[in-house]
Amino acid sequence: MNDVKGRITSGYLKYELKTFEKMPVRIWDDAREASRYVAQSIALAIRQKQQDGEKIVLGLATGSTPIKVYEELVRMHKEEGLSFRNVVTFNLDEYYPMPKEARQSYWRFMHEYLFDHVDILPENIHIPDGTLPIEEVAAYCERYEKMIDLAGGIDIQLLGIGRTGHIGFNEPGSWETSTTRMVRLDHLTRHDAIKDFGSEDEVPYRAITMGIASIFKARIIYLMAFGQHKASIIREAVEGDISHSVPASFLQKHPNTRIILDRSAAEDLTRMKAPWLVGICNWTDDLICKAVVWLSQKTGKPILKLTDEDYNEHGLSELLIEEANYYELNIRIFNRLQRTITGWPGGKPNADDTNRPERAHPASKRVIIFSPHPDDDVISMGGTFQRLVDQGHDVHVAYQTSGNIAVHDHDALRYAEFMLEFDQMQQALTDSNRALYEKVIHFLRHKRADQLDIPEVRTIKGLIRRGEARAGARFVGLNDDHIHFLDMPFYETGVARKAPLSEADIQLVTHLLERVQPHQVYAAGDLADPHGTHRVCLDAIFEAFRRLRERPWMKDCWLWLYRGAWHEWAVHEIEMAVPMSPLQLRRKRQAIFMHQSQKDRPPFPGDDNREFWQRAEDRNRATAHTYRQLGLAEYEAMEAFVRWKGLDNA
Repeated sequence: MNDVKGRITSGYLKYELKTFEKMPVRIWDDAREASRYVAQSIALAIRQKQQDGEKIVLGLATGSTPIKVYEELVRMHKEEGLSFRNVVTFNLDEYYPMPKEARQSYWRFMHEYLFDHVDILPENIHIPDGTLPIEEVAAYCERYEKMIDLAGGIDIQLLGIGRTGHIGFNEPGSWETSTTRMVRLDHLTRHDAIKDFGSEDEVPYRAITMGIASIFKARIIYLMAFGQHKASIIREAVEGDISHSVPASFLQKHPNTRIILDRSAAEDLTRMKAPWLVGICNWTDDLICKAVVWLSQKTGKPILKLTDEDYNEHGLSELLIEEANYYELNIRIFNRLQRTITGWPGGKPNADDTNRPERAHPASKRVIIFSPHPDDDVISMGGTFQRLVDQGHDVHVAYQTSGNIAVHDHDALRYAEFMLEFDQMQQALTDSNRALYEKVIHFLRHKRADQLDIPEVRTIKGLIRRGEARAGARFVGLNDDHIHFLDMPFYETGVARKAPLSEADIQLVTHLLERVQPHQVYAAGDLADPHGTHRVCLDAIFEAFRRLRERPWMKDCWLWLYRGAWHEWAVHEIEMAVPMSPLQLRRKRQAIFMHQSQKDRPPFPGDDNREFWQRAEDRNRATAHTYRQLGLAEYEAMEAFVRWKGLDNA
């Protein structure tokens, strides 16, 4: 199993001697592999029941986590003949109130991703009813519980986990004995739902959910979690005490719960974060660096001040046995980190590059910066972007998606009204233009909360993002012929949930790479993006690299991964750290300010209420502060990168 650097990481543990985990945990390289495993397990159970002439009862979840499971089940139905005629389903929850056909309803979600594509009998589908009068809900919940019992109980239950630790909509404070009922949603849960509703005010305050006791009746439970933003709550649920404040922790009492994670969601577990505390390790250079950095942070000492007592007292005596001399080990790791720091991200001309992150030659490199959304370039690597331009490299920026869903309606309305008035003042208003402007203005003034934008509105919103991106790139110093808008088709669904990556998407990336033939490529390796766009955009770049691997120019092309607005690379992972002065940090902020539609409160803020420029500055300052705490030079801020070596290991 390979990480984003393409290096073997599954060999962290040679022998497991101790576990901090109170439930069985399986960790996969990525969410797709994990989802495929769960889908295949479900399919095997379905077929076994069919062979025995019996029905199987599935408890199903919604949200982004199980989507790939459902997609794989649909594929197996269409390509491998997997039948669902013996399947009975009960869904965990539904918003209240919620019309079935509403864009955000879980009834619609399940039909869109699973039920409309398989041969399940309609009478075997059960989803909590969000349309009932409130006085009928309690009796309905009792009937729902009885229907599960009459069906023979749930054989396999799928679960996700919210950032509050909720399973279903069992929020913190839920009791172990709770059954199907109406609940009030936690503020954090409602905040996380903004991506589906557009604003927090439109997210329902209530939901109908199966209870903890209802879930516990299942014979097998699969709890899935993917992405770095789930890591901390997974650690609490899996390694912490059972607590009402983390409802998922109750699953520690279930006899057959299986936790299915990708590497990002598992990174806070002890066996991933500090594997030397769990068992005997295979001490690779990367793992040694991780351990020394951890020890430095644990003790609060700079690396060069660590002693043999520090290593022995914190579970790293085995490392000293292998390395023999703590003093030389400290120096080796200190030098490794020191060599990641460079003010020349494109390579320093006429310098010895033996221990530098980048090559000295050619002195002037062709560079492509891929930006998934129209502002990721300046948010995530605005200081490095500026350095590359200032140091004379031939820099191109490619905005992979239009970003059109992330524009407030009031901004689009303002632009439409502006164009109408402008044409009127110039006496250039044609009947067709008037009709177009009035159509857009009327739609935006009367738009319902659950209504998708019409194509004309999406076009205006895309143009707003395009203009802001162009302004930001010009501020950094690019000419217009070095600014590229790919408008990858997978993004153009009009909603937060995107289409799968297509051949057309990959071709757009491939063609640009062929045209520029870069020496350096920068791409977003931030797989914690809550909307998944970064992951799809990165997959397109990886596939383009694989297809072009035999091109002569590819032998000199390095791919550097930055992280976006959500998280930063851990220090032991960083291979290039580009420092910024206070002036350079201010210039980065000014470039971010060019994206006015994302100022104050962007439509999709994720799990962080700070503005993007604040997140970027805080993250960059935190990286510099961490380097200083380790005993390295002090800088105002730093941007961090990891080099992808996937083709070296393919």
